Amino acid sequence: MTIERFLVPGQMEPVSHYCHAVRAGNLIWVSGIVGQRADGFIPEDTAAQFDIAMDAMDACLRAAGGLPEQIVKVQLFLTDIADRAAINPRRIAYFGDHRPASTLVEVSALVDPRMKVEIECQAVVPGD
Repeated sequence: MTIERFLVPGQMEPVSHYCHAVRAGNLIWVSGIVGQRADGFIPEDTAAQFDIAMDAMDACLRAAGGLPEQIVKVQLFLTDIADRAAINPRRIAYFGDHRPASTLVEVSALVDPRMKVEIECQAVVPGD
């Protein structure tokens, strides 16, 4: 089986030694994506950060050959669990009827103290 690793142009440079997405056969893993634009801008608002993270997650997923309806699992990390209500409308709009399995946890901090949200996902795409 071939393993493909993707560093996606236009996305935030990884802060450590990893790539944006990995595809092995019909499985795709998208690394944790935060609400920071590629130019370094981080909005203060959690919902605005989540919008950036969702757009970046979608770009990385698509770069690896996946689509939103093929996502089977998401993990979401918030520095304040009360912000769930603020981000939920975007989750609903993105996933629609294709609800993935999901984990949402509050964490004490992310890689940059200004960051409030991080999301990662796994997808299963049709086999060759």
